[in-house]
Amino acid sequence: MSDAAQLKELAQFLRDKNPQVRQIALANLVGQTPKGSPHRDIFYTGVGAGGLQHPQDNELIRDIKILCRDQLATAHDAFRALVNLSDNSLLVGVLSEPSFLKFIVSYILNYQATLADLASMLLSNLTAASSVCTALLSLKVPLLPDSKSPMGWFPVDSRCGTCPAPVPYPTGEPREALALPMLIDAFVRAAPAVDIQELDKRPHKGDLHFLASVFANLSTTPAGRTFFLTPRPSDPFGEDVDMEYPLSKLLAFTEHKDTIRRGGVASTIKNCAFHTPAHRALLANENEKVTVPPSTVTAPGMDILPYVLLPLAGPEEFDLEDQELLPPALQFLPPTKKREPDPVIRLTHVETLLLLCTTRWGRDYLRTHGVYEVVRALHENEEVEKVSEHVERLVNLLKRDEGPQTLKDGEDIIKEVVVEESEDEDSKIEEI
Repeated sequence: MSDAAQLKELAQFLRDKNPQVRQIALANLVGQTPKGSPHRDIFYTGVGAGGLQHPQDNELIRDIKILCRDQLATAHDAFRALVNLSDNSLLVGVLSEPSFLKFIVSYILNYQATLADLASMLLSNLTAASSVCTALLSLKVPLLPDSKSPMGWFPVDSRCGTCPAPVPYPTGEPREALALPMLIDAFVRAAPAVDIQELDKRPHKGDLHFLASVFANLSTTPAGRTFFLTPRPSDPFGEDVDMEYPLSKLLAFTEHKDTIRRGGVASTIKNCAFHTPAHRALLANENEKVTVPPSTVTAPGMDILPYVLLPLAGPEEFDLEDQELLPPALQFLPPTKKREPDPVIRLTHVETLLLLCTTRWGRDYLRTHGVYEVVRALHENEEVEKVSEHVERLVNLLKRDEGPQTLKDGEDIIKEVVVEESEDEDSKIEEI
Protein backbone atom coordinates (compact mmCIF):
# COMPACT_ATOMS: atom_id res chain seq x y z
CA MET A 1 0.00 0.00 0.00
CA SER A 2 1.33 3.47 -0.94
CA ASP A 3 2.00 6.19 1.63
CA ALA A 4 -0.92 8.24 0.28
CA ALA A 5 -3.25 5.26 0.61
CA GLN A 6 -2.11 4.67 4.19
CA LEU A 7 -2.78 8.30 5.05
CA LYS A 8 -6.25 8.08 3.55
CA GLU A 9 -6.89 4.99 5.66
CA LEU A 10 -6.15 7.07 8.75
CA ALA A 11 -9.00 9.40 7.91
CA GLN A 12 -11.64 6.95 9.12
CA PHE A 13 -10.12 7.08 12.64
CA LEU A 14 -10.79 10.82 12.93
CA ARG A 15 -14.37 9.83 13.82
CA ASP A 16 -13.40 7.11 16.32
CA LYS A 17 -15.15 7.16 19.70
CA ASN A 18 -11.81 6.85 21.50
CA PRO A 19 -10.27 10.35 21.90
CA GLN A 20 -6.72 8.94 21.90
CA VAL A 21 -7.33 7.23 18.56
CA ARG A 22 -8.63 10.50 17.08
CA GLN A 23 -5.60 12.35 18.39
CA ILE A 24 -3.07 9.83 17.01
CA ALA A 25 -4.78 9.71 13.61
CA LEU A 26 -4.78 13.49 13.28
CA ALA A 27 -1.19 13.79 14.54
CA ASN A 28 -0.09 11.56 11.65
CA LEU A 29 -2.05 13.60 9.10
CA VAL A 30 -1.14 17.13 10.22
CA GLY A 31 2.44 16.71 9.00
CA GLN A 32 1.13 16.60 5.44
CA THR A 33 -0.70 19.93 5.65
CA PRO A 34 2.14 22.48 5.15
CA LYS A 35 2.79 23.75 1.63
CA GLY A 36 5.16 21.46 -0.25
CA SER A 37 4.26 18.30 1.69
CA PRO A 38 4.37 15.27 -0.65
CA HIS A 39 0.83 14.05 0.06
CA ARG A 40 -0.93 17.35 0.64
CA ASP A 41 -3.35 16.69 -2.21
CA ILE A 42 -5.30 14.16 -0.11
CA PHE A 43 -6.91 17.12 1.66
CA TYR A 44 -8.23 18.58 -1.58
CA THR A 45 -10.15 15.53 -2.77
CA GLY A 46 -12.77 13.27 -1.26
CA VAL A 47 -11.78 10.15 0.63
CA GLY A 48 -14.90 8.04 0.10
CA ALA A 49 -15.48 5.11 -2.21
CA GLY A 50 -16.51 7.48 -4.99
CA GLY A 51 -12.90 8.62 -5.46
CA LEU A 52 -12.37 12.23 -6.45
CA GLN A 53 -15.05 14.59 -5.22
CA HIS A 54 -15.69 18.32 -5.19
CA PRO A 55 -13.76 20.08 -2.39
CA GLN A 56 -17.08 21.13 -0.85
CA ASP A 57 -17.86 17.43 -0.27
CA ASN A 58 -14.49 16.61 1.26
CA GLU A 59 -15.20 14.41 4.28
CA LEU A 60 -11.62 14.71 5.53
CA ILE A 61 -11.85 18.48 5.87
CA ARG A 62 -15.29 18.20 7.48
CA ASP A 63 -13.87 15.80 10.08
CA ILE A 64 -10.95 18.13 10.85
CA LYS A 65 -13.38 21.02 11.28
CA ILE A 66 -15.30 18.97 13.84
CA LEU A 67 -12.06 18.12 15.67
CA CYS A 68 -11.46 21.84 16.27
CA ARG A 69 -14.06 21.37 19.03
CA ASP A 70 -12.26 18.36 20.58
CA GLN A 71 -9.90 18.19 23.56
CA LEU A 72 -6.78 20.39 23.67
CA ALA A 73 -4.14 18.27 21.86
CA THR A 74 -6.54 17.19 19.11
CA ALA A 75 -8.11 20.63 18.68
CA HIS A 76 -4.64 22.21 18.49
CA ASP A 77 -3.63 19.91 15.61
CA ALA A 78 -7.00 20.44 13.90
CA PHE A 79 -6.68 24.23 13.95
CA ARG A 80 -3.05 23.95 12.91
CA ALA A 81 -3.97 21.74 9.94
CA LEU A 82 -6.66 24.14 8.74
CA VAL A 83 -4.36 27.18 9.08
CA ASN A 84 -1.82 25.39 6.87
CA LEU A 85 -4.43 24.30 4.33
CA SER A 86 -6.35 27.57 4.15
CA ASP A 87 -3.79 29.11 1.82
CA ASN A 88 -5.51 27.20 -1.01
CA SER A 89 -8.55 28.92 -2.54
CA LEU A 90 -10.15 25.53 -3.24
CA LEU A 91 -10.97 25.19 0.46
CA VAL A 92 -12.24 28.72 1.12
CA GLY A 93 -15.87 27.72 0.56
CA VAL A 94 -15.88 24.69 2.85
CA LEU A 95 -13.89 26.49 5.57
CA SER A 96 -16.12 29.56 5.56
CA GLU A 97 -19.55 27.96 5.51
CA PRO A 98 -21.82 29.84 7.97
CA SER A 99 -21.90 27.44 10.92
CA PHE A 100 -18.11 26.97 10.99
CA LEU A 101 -17.42 30.68 10.50
CA LYS A 102 -19.79 31.41 13.37
CA PHE A 103 -17.92 28.89 15.56
CA ILE A 104 -14.49 30.39 14.74
CA VAL A 105 -15.65 33.93 15.55
CA SER A 106 -17.51 32.90 18.72
CA TYR A 107 -14.47 30.93 19.86
CA ILE A 108 -12.16 33.95 19.38
CA LEU A 109 -14.63 36.13 21.30
CA ASN A 110 -14.60 33.87 24.35
CA TYR A 111 -11.95 35.14 26.75
CA GLN A 112 -11.35 31.58 28.02
CA ALA A 113 -10.59 30.11 24.56
CA THR A 114 -7.19 28.43 24.87
CA LEU A 115 -6.55 28.24 21.12
CA ALA A 116 -7.94 31.64 20.18
CA ASP A 117 -4.67 32.66 18.52
CA LEU A 118 -4.79 29.70 16.13
CA ALA A 119 -8.42 30.50 15.36
CA SER A 120 -7.37 34.10 14.64
CA MET A 121 -4.69 32.87 12.24
CA LEU A 122 -7.28 30.77 10.43
CA LEU A 123 -9.67 33.71 10.17
CA SER A 124 -6.81 35.87 8.88
CA ASN A 125 -6.09 33.41 6.06
CA LEU A 126 -9.76 33.04 5.17
CA THR A 127 -10.41 36.79 4.95
CA ALA A 128 -7.84 37.02 2.16
CA ALA A 129 -10.87 36.02 0.04
CA SER A 130 -13.34 38.85 -0.59
CA SER A 131 -16.27 36.43 -0.27
CA VAL A 132 -15.30 35.70 3.35
CA CYS A 133 -14.91 39.43 4.06
CA THR A 134 -18.46 39.95 2.81
CA ALA A 135 -19.74 37.12 5.01
CA LEU A 136 -17.89 38.37 8.10
CA LEU A 137 -19.16 41.94 7.71
CA SER A 138 -22.76 40.74 8.05
CA LEU A 139 -22.17 37.81 10.43
CA LYS A 140 -24.14 37.77 13.66
CA VAL A 141 -23.42 35.54 16.64
CA PRO A 142 -25.75 34.56 19.51
CA LEU A 143 -24.85 35.86 22.97
CA LEU A 144 -26.20 35.17 26.43
CA PRO A 145 -25.93 37.79 29.21
CA ASP A 146 -23.40 36.52 31.77
CA SER A 147 -22.75 38.66 34.82
CA LYS A 148 -19.73 36.56 35.85
CA SER A 149 -17.93 37.09 32.56
CA PRO A 150 -15.64 40.14 32.22
CA MET A 151 -17.24 40.62 28.81
CA GLY A 152 -20.75 40.62 30.28
CA TRP A 153 -21.94 37.94 27.89
CA PHE A 154 -21.21 34.39 26.74
CA PRO A 155 -20.86 33.54 23.02
CA VAL A 156 -23.09 30.49 22.74
CA ASP A 157 -21.39 28.88 19.74
CA SER A 158 -17.94 28.93 21.39
CA ARG A 159 -18.68 25.95 23.62
CA CYS A 160 -16.26 23.07 22.99
CA GLY A 161 -13.55 20.93 24.63
CA THR A 162 -11.07 23.81 24.99
CA CYS A 163 -13.67 26.41 25.86
CA PRO A 164 -16.18 25.03 28.38
CA ALA A 165 -19.50 26.69 29.11
CA PRO A 166 -19.75 28.78 32.28
CA VAL A 167 -21.15 27.22 35.46
CA PRO A 168 -23.90 27.91 36.20
CA TYR A 169 -24.98 28.25 32.59
CA PRO A 170 -26.47 31.69 31.86
CA THR A 171 -30.24 31.82 31.71
CA GLY A 172 -32.40 33.69 29.26
CA GLU A 173 -32.75 33.79 25.51
CA PRO A 174 -29.70 34.38 23.32
CA ARG A 175 -29.51 37.70 21.49
CA GLU A 176 -27.77 38.09 18.16
CA ALA A 177 -25.21 40.83 17.64
CA LEU A 178 -22.87 41.77 14.80
CA ALA A 179 -19.62 39.89 15.18
CA LEU A 180 -17.13 42.44 13.84
CA PRO A 181 -17.59 45.17 16.49
CA MET A 182 -17.10 42.52 19.16
CA LEU A 183 -13.96 41.19 17.45
CA ILE A 184 -12.53 44.70 17.67
CA ASP A 185 -13.40 44.89 21.37
CA ALA A 186 -11.77 41.48 21.97
CA PHE A 187 -8.67 42.62 20.06
CA VAL A 188 -8.40 45.67 22.32
CA ARG A 189 -9.13 43.73 25.50
CA ALA A 190 -6.49 41.08 24.69
CA ALA A 191 -3.69 43.68 24.77
CA PRO A 192 -3.79 45.30 28.23
CA ALA A 193 -1.64 48.34 28.85
CA VAL A 194 0.37 46.41 31.44
CA ASP A 195 1.90 43.01 30.61
CA ILE A 196 0.37 40.20 32.66
CA GLN A 197 2.50 37.06 32.63
CA GLU A 198 0.08 34.74 34.46
CA LEU A 199 -2.40 33.38 31.91
CA ASP A 200 -5.23 33.00 34.42
CA LYS A 201 -5.05 36.68 35.35
CA ARG A 202 -5.09 38.01 31.81
CA PRO A 203 -8.33 39.49 30.42
CA HIS A 204 -8.08 37.10 27.46
CA LYS A 205 -6.13 33.84 27.15
CA GLY A 206 -5.14 34.65 23.57
CA ASP A 207 -3.10 37.62 22.33
CA LEU A 208 -5.32 37.88 19.21
CA HIS A 209 -2.58 39.75 17.31
CA PHE A 210 -3.66 38.13 14.04
CA LEU A 211 -7.03 39.85 14.22
CA ALA A 212 -5.09 42.90 13.02
CA SER A 213 -4.54 41.04 9.75
CA VAL A 214 -8.25 40.26 9.61
CA PHE A 215 -9.07 43.97 9.93
CA ALA A 216 -6.49 44.82 7.25
CA ASN A 217 -8.03 42.27 4.88
CA LEU A 218 -11.54 43.60 5.53
CA SER A 219 -10.44 47.19 4.89
CA THR A 220 -9.27 46.32 1.38
CA THR A 221 -12.95 46.08 0.39
CA PRO A 222 -15.22 49.13 0.01
CA ALA A 223 -17.75 47.59 2.42
CA GLY A 224 -14.99 46.98 4.96
CA ARG A 225 -13.78 50.57 4.79
CA THR A 226 -17.36 51.74 5.20
CA PHE A 227 -17.65 49.69 8.39
CA PHE A 228 -14.50 51.17 9.96
CA LEU A 229 -15.55 54.69 8.92
CA THR A 230 -19.18 54.57 10.08
CA PRO A 231 -19.93 55.55 13.71
CA ARG A 232 -21.34 52.79 15.90
CA PRO A 233 -22.53 52.55 19.51
CA SER A 234 -19.94 51.21 21.97
CA ASP A 235 -22.41 48.56 23.18
CA PRO A 236 -22.67 45.39 20.99
CA PHE A 237 -26.45 45.55 21.20
CA GLY A 238 -26.56 49.21 20.19
CA GLU A 239 -27.87 50.41 23.53
CA ASP A 240 -25.02 52.81 24.31
CA VAL A 241 -25.70 56.33 23.09
CA ASP A 242 -22.00 57.20 22.71
CA MET A 243 -21.02 56.86 19.06
CA GLU A 244 -17.49 56.22 17.84
CA TYR A 245 -15.68 55.24 14.69
CA PRO A 246 -14.57 51.58 14.89
CA LEU A 247 -11.17 52.54 13.42
CA SER A 248 -10.47 54.81 16.39
CA LYS A 249 -10.25 51.78 18.71
CA LEU A 250 -7.29 50.40 16.75
CA LEU A 251 -5.10 53.49 16.58
CA ALA A 252 -3.26 53.01 19.88
CA PHE A 253 -1.58 49.85 18.56
CA THR A 254 0.66 51.52 15.96
CA GLU A 255 3.37 51.48 18.65
CA HIS A 256 2.62 48.01 20.07
CA LYS A 257 5.55 45.66 20.65
CA ASP A 258 4.10 42.92 18.41
CA THR A 259 4.93 43.31 14.71
CA ILE A 260 1.80 41.51 13.46
CA ARG A 261 -0.47 43.75 15.52
CA ARG A 262 1.38 46.95 14.53
CA GLY A 263 1.49 45.99 10.86
CA GLY A 264 -2.14 44.98 10.60
CA VAL A 265 -3.34 48.17 12.27
CA ALA A 266 -1.06 50.30 10.06
CA SER A 267 -2.48 48.62 6.95
CA THR A 268 -6.05 49.12 8.15
CA ILE A 269 -5.42 52.84 8.66
CA LYS A 270 -3.83 53.14 5.22
CA ASN A 271 -6.68 51.28 3.52
CA CYS A 272 -9.23 53.55 5.18
CA ALA A 273 -7.28 56.58 3.90
CA PHE A 274 -8.14 55.51 0.35
CA HIS A 275 -11.65 56.80 1.10
CA THR A 276 -11.09 60.49 0.40
CA PRO A 277 -14.40 61.73 1.90
CA ALA A 278 -13.17 60.37 5.25
CA HIS A 279 -9.99 62.47 5.41
CA ARG A 280 -11.55 65.25 7.49
CA ALA A 281 -12.86 62.73 10.03
CA LEU A 282 -9.54 60.85 10.05
CA LEU A 283 -7.56 63.99 10.87
CA ALA A 284 -10.06 65.93 13.03
CA ASN A 285 -9.41 65.88 16.77
CA GLU A 286 -11.75 64.42 19.36
CA ASN A 287 -13.29 67.80 20.15
CA GLU A 288 -14.90 67.90 16.72
CA LYS A 289 -17.88 65.80 15.74
CA VAL A 290 -17.63 64.70 12.14
CA THR A 291 -19.61 62.66 9.64
CA VAL A 292 -18.30 60.57 6.76
CA PRO A 293 -20.71 60.49 3.80
CA PRO A 294 -22.93 58.68 3.04
CA SER A 295 -23.53 58.31 6.80
CA THR A 296 -25.19 61.27 8.52
CA VAL A 297 -24.23 60.12 12.03
CA THR A 298 -21.70 62.29 13.85
CA ALA A 299 -18.91 61.03 16.09
CA PRO A 300 -15.68 62.50 17.52
CA GLY A 301 -12.85 62.89 15.02
CA MET A 302 -10.28 60.08 14.93
CA ASP A 303 -7.14 62.26 15.08
CA ILE A 304 -4.96 59.64 13.37
CA LEU A 305 -1.97 61.89 12.65
CA PRO A 306 -0.12 61.36 15.98
CA TYR A 307 -0.52 57.58 15.61
CA VAL A 308 0.86 57.64 12.07
CA LEU A 309 3.72 60.05 12.79
CA LEU A 310 4.92 58.61 16.10
CA PRO A 311 6.32 55.38 14.56
CA LEU A 312 8.20 57.52 12.01
CA ALA A 313 9.69 59.84 14.63
CA GLY A 314 13.11 59.40 16.19
CA PRO A 315 14.95 61.13 19.05
CA GLU A 316 15.79 64.26 17.01
CA GLU A 317 15.36 67.65 18.60
CA PHE A 318 13.59 70.36 16.61
CA ASP A 319 13.72 74.12 16.78
CA LEU A 320 11.08 75.53 19.08
CA GLU A 321 9.18 76.95 16.10
CA ASP A 322 9.04 73.52 14.43
CA GLN A 323 8.31 71.82 17.74
CA GLU A 324 5.15 73.85 18.19
CA LEU A 325 3.79 72.58 14.87
CA LEU A 326 3.89 68.96 16.04
CA PRO A 327 0.94 67.17 17.67
CA PRO A 328 1.39 67.19 21.49
CA ALA A 329 2.25 63.47 21.54
CA LEU A 330 5.35 64.15 19.40
CA GLN A 331 6.67 67.15 21.25
CA PHE A 332 9.82 66.67 23.35
CA LEU A 333 10.27 62.96 22.68
CA PRO A 334 12.93 61.30 24.88
CA PRO A 335 16.45 60.61 23.52
CA THR A 336 15.64 56.89 23.73
CA LYS A 337 12.81 57.18 21.16
CA LYS A 338 13.26 54.70 18.31
CA ARG A 339 11.59 54.59 14.92
CA GLU A 340 9.47 51.70 13.72
CA PRO A 341 12.07 48.95 13.06
CA ASP A 342 10.09 47.19 10.30
CA PRO A 343 10.63 48.90 6.90
CA VAL A 344 7.34 47.53 5.54
CA ILE A 345 5.41 49.19 8.36
CA ARG A 346 7.38 52.44 7.95
CA LEU A 347 6.46 52.40 4.27
CA THR A 348 2.82 51.79 5.12
CA HIS A 349 2.70 54.88 7.34
CA VAL A 350 4.38 57.01 4.66
CA GLU A 351 1.82 55.74 2.12
CA THR A 352 -0.96 56.78 4.50
CA LEU A 353 0.45 60.31 4.58
CA LEU A 354 0.65 60.30 0.77
CA LEU A 355 -3.03 59.33 0.58
CA LEU A 356 -3.91 62.18 2.94
CA CYS A 357 -2.21 64.54 0.47
CA THR A 358 -4.75 63.81 -2.28
CA THR A 359 -6.79 66.90 -1.32
CA ARG A 360 -5.67 70.49 -0.85
CA TRP A 361 -7.30 70.48 2.59
CA GLY A 362 -5.30 67.42 3.60
CA ARG A 363 -2.00 68.86 2.37
CA ASP A 364 -2.57 72.10 4.24
CA TYR A 365 -3.43 70.20 7.42
CA LEU A 366 -0.25 68.11 7.21
CA ARG A 367 1.86 71.22 6.56
CA THR A 368 0.57 72.97 9.66
CA HIS A 369 0.99 69.93 11.92
CA GLY A 370 4.69 69.20 11.58
CA VAL A 371 4.59 66.35 9.06
CA TYR A 372 7.39 67.79 6.92
CA GLU A 373 9.65 68.20 9.94
CA VAL A 374 9.18 64.55 10.99
CA VAL A 375 9.61 63.01 7.53
CA ARG A 376 12.65 65.20 6.80
CA ALA A 377 14.38 63.68 9.84
CA LEU A 378 13.14 60.24 8.78
CA HIS A 379 14.67 60.70 5.32
CA GLU A 380 18.03 61.67 6.78
CA ASN A 381 18.15 58.39 8.70
CA GLU A 382 16.34 56.04 6.29
CA GLU A 383 18.45 53.22 4.81
CA VAL A 384 15.77 51.44 2.74
CA GLU A 385 15.58 52.89 -0.77
CA LYS A 386 11.87 52.25 -1.34
CA VAL A 387 10.93 54.05 1.87
CA SER A 388 13.22 56.95 0.96
CA GLU A 389 11.63 57.24 -2.49
CA HIS A 390 8.15 57.47 -0.98
CA VAL A 391 9.31 60.05 1.56
CA GLU A 392 10.69 62.16 -1.32
CA ARG A 393 7.31 61.97 -3.08
CA LEU A 394 5.62 63.07 0.14
CA VAL A 395 8.03 65.98 0.61
CA ASN A 396 7.44 67.10 -2.98
CA LEU A 397 3.69 67.24 -2.33
CA LEU A 398 4.10 69.12 0.94
CA LYS A 399 6.59 71.66 -0.43
CA ARG A 400 4.89 72.24 -3.78
CA ASP A 401 3.51 75.64 -4.68
CA GLU A 402 -0.26 75.74 -4.47
CA GLY A 403 -1.70 77.89 -7.25
CA PRO A 404 -5.19 78.57 -8.60
CA GLN A 405 -5.18 75.17 -10.30
CA THR A 406 -4.95 73.37 -6.92
CA LEU A 407 -6.94 75.82 -4.82
CA LYS A 408 -10.19 73.87 -5.20
CA ASP A 409 -8.49 70.49 -5.31
CA GLY A 410 -10.87 68.16 -3.48
CA GLU A 411 -13.01 71.01 -2.18
CA ASP A 412 -16.20 69.39 -3.46
CA ILE A 413 -15.41 66.31 -1.37
CA ILE A 414 -14.54 68.27 1.77
CA LYS A 415 -17.82 70.19 1.55
CA GLU A 416 -19.71 66.91 1.86
CA VAL A 417 -18.15 66.26 5.28
CA VAL A 418 -20.14 67.97 8.03
CA VAL A 419 -18.21 69.21 11.08
CA GLU A 420 -19.86 70.17 14.35
CA GLU A 421 -18.25 71.52 17.49
CA SER A 422 -18.63 69.17 20.44
CA GLU A 423 -20.14 70.47 23.67
CA ASP A 424 -17.64 70.12 26.50
CA GLU A 425 -16.29 67.34 25.40
CA ASP A 426 -0.12 43.93 4.66
CA SER A 427 0.31 38.11 4.74
CA LYS A 428 -0.98 34.65 4.91
CA ILE A 429 0.24 32.22 7.52
CA GLU A 430 1.48 29.34 5.39
CA GLU A 431 2.99 26.91 7.88
CA ILE A 432 2.87 26.37 11.62
